[in-house]
Amino acid sequence: MNTLTTLIKRHPLPAFLILAFGLSWSAIIFYKLGLFPVPIFTFGPSLAAVIVAGMTGGRVGLKALFSRLFRWRVGLRWYLVMLFAPLPLFVAIVYMNVLLGASAPTAAQWAAWPSLFGFFLGLVISPFGGAWEELGWRGYALPELLSGRSWLTASLILGVLWAAWHLPILITGQIPWPNLMIIMGMSIIFTWLFNNTRGSVLLAFLFHASIDAYGEFFIPMFSGADLVRVYWLMGALFGLWAIGLIIWTGKNATRTDDAALQRPARA
Repeated sequence: MNTLTTLIKRHPLPAFLILAFGLSWSAIIFYKLGLFPVPIFTFGPSLAAVIVAGMTGGRVGLKALFSRLFRWRVGLRWYLVMLFAPLPLFVAIVYMNVLLGASAPTAAQWAAWPSLFGFFLGLVISPFGGAWEELGWRGYALPELLSGRSWLTASLILGVLWAAWHLPILITGQIPWPNLMIIMGMSIIFTWLFNNTRGSVLLAFLFHASIDAYGEFFIPMFSGADLVRVYWLMGALFGLWAIGLIIWTGKNATRTDDAALQRPARA
């Protein structure tokens, strides 16, 4: 046990990744037995973060990790960004899809917009919602990756890891392959949000739930080939959003950040 603890302390990020993938992908067993609807446990990365932070930093490490989850004093404008920034993007996707030949959403579909609140609340509460990944990805992995790297480099590395983590639900068709483009763009956007909210995982958590809630409302407006095109459009527009942030931040995008104070404390 002491040898394992020492190894994890020396290599905390690889240990986190092994646990995050292992804990999450263990759902494949239950999925194959028909006992779970998807082949992945979304809370796996967060559980892995808690385990590794506890083993490497004890109470201090756990306190540092969870403090980001309750970092809520970040300014009203960032809550507005978190809640409403994805809305014009999804509306643009709908109209672009119609322009490209998709059937226009019906009045009844648009009139169901109050369901957005239910989607959002459900995604926040359910530990099987995508937002429950965030304590792992943005709470633990991102601060580790930011140490000695630019925020853009850290975002791209985490984006590749995050995309790979989705492989079981990509292979089984739970989500389509264009989601890989979406994930890479979102990784950059999430890091930008993280850096501008003093490393708040709470905002990342709510932002993830917000994006998923909009997706729950807008994506089912289409089916068949029109639905596939929605995901390609999402990948393109999330990518453009990410590229816009890189251009806007300029040299700061490639500047190496000293994020040592943001990393989980270790014993």
